Amino acid sequence: MDQRKQTPKPQNAMADARSDIPEPMLFTEIQVILAEKRTSLAVLRTGIAVCAVPLSVLSLLITTSKYYNASEVLQLFIPLVLLCTLLAILGGYLLIRSIVRIHRYDRMIQGLKERHRALYELMD
Repeated sequence: MDQRKQTPKPQNAMADARSDIPEPMLFTEIQVILAEKRTSLAVLRTGIAVCAVPLSVLSLLITTSKYYNASEVLQLFIPLVLLCTLLAILGGYLLIRSIVRIHRYDRMIQGLKERHRALYELMD
């Protein structure tokens, strides 16, 4: 029986493969990551705007509260507060999701900078 010694594969095979990426491919990869980060920043901006709408509506209701009786407009007030609550939840979800993704993209960029000296010298 032919028993050959098998060379063990490195445990960090993915990191070794990525360190051999040619520079044009490396810069393309970093551009894609930065584009995704810009998209997450746009989602963050949208989340802030969605959170601002319920606050504006509720502040308007509070400032004009002397002109109406809440018990008389309860059929309008409850759906409006419910809609504001849903918008605040949606805005919070967008904020949290975008912050998590921004941190993930930052870690990806940091990992690329640690493996490739050319990126480390270009980016601070």
